[in-house]
Amino acid sequence: MTAKPTAGQSILETVKTIVYALLIAGVFRTLFFQPFWIPSGSMKETLLIGDFLFVNKMAYGYSYASCPSVRIGAIGLNIDAEDICGFLDNDNTRLLGSDPERGDVVVFRHPVTGTDFIKRLVGLPGDSIQVKDGVLFINGTAVGLEDAGNFEEAMAPQGPQGSRPRCENAPVGLGGACLKSRQIETFPNGNTHAILNIGNQSADHTGVYKVPEGHFFFMGDNRDNSSDSRLVQTAGGVGFVPLKNLIGRADRIMFSSAGRSMLFFWTWRSDRYFKGIE
Repeated sequence: MTAKPTAGQSILETVKTIVYALLIAGVFRTLFFQPFWIPSGSMKETLLIGDFLFVNKMAYGYSYASCPSVRIGAIGLNIDAEDICGFLDNDNTRLLGSDPERGDVVVFRHPVTGTDFIKRLVGLPGDSIQVKDGVLFINGTAVGLEDAGNFEEAMAPQGPQGSRPRCENAPVGLGGACLKSRQIETFPNGNTHAILNIGNQSADHTGVYKVPEGHFFFMGDNRDNSSDSRLVQTAGGVGFVPLKNLIGRADRIMFSSAGRSMLFFWTWRSDRYFKGIE
């Protein structure tokens, strides 16, 4: 006859189970996949506010940035990846590393703030990047562009932050049709994707950026509504991003919600479930 566990033993077993579960989840998130919610419209129409995806951390190997950051503002918890894996942050290399490809949609750490960003990889080490009259030039050659009509969405608050979209046909009243020019952009390696334009912006006219070795140049697909490598870090952009700051590649949207909470089931976008990211 087995002895009945005491209350203290039951509590201890419960605590051990929770700790083991957290350790397993931490290892899974560090080595394989990291969940990521899209908080802004900088990657429309490829990614919409409220899209939920898993970042493939195996795609580019591992660095200090592969360790998760834990931030819970309500209780003042702020554990950065550098606090956990800072011992790996001594050079610009990766363990089991693989080179990213131009056109990949990548999650990376901002070189200054450590905030997670998601953008499209435009420039590789050694590239010359320039934007002239809204057209991207890579090593002196314009990318392919094909007009593809308009991207249309409702003028309404989007996501938990309740942000409203910017429109090429502004001003647009609440509930009206917000339009942006849509083009299909083709990179030299054949990668194609949609980009959006709102109008003539300062970021449509840049100097030449020479991407340093071991660094990358990123831009948002929503070209006139993206803080990216076109802006230096001191001006609110991300500048050149070092190899060690890459977290992983975004391959597929798993779930999507247009509402302020994922619990608002009537705002779920079922047509975006398991949608591949191009």
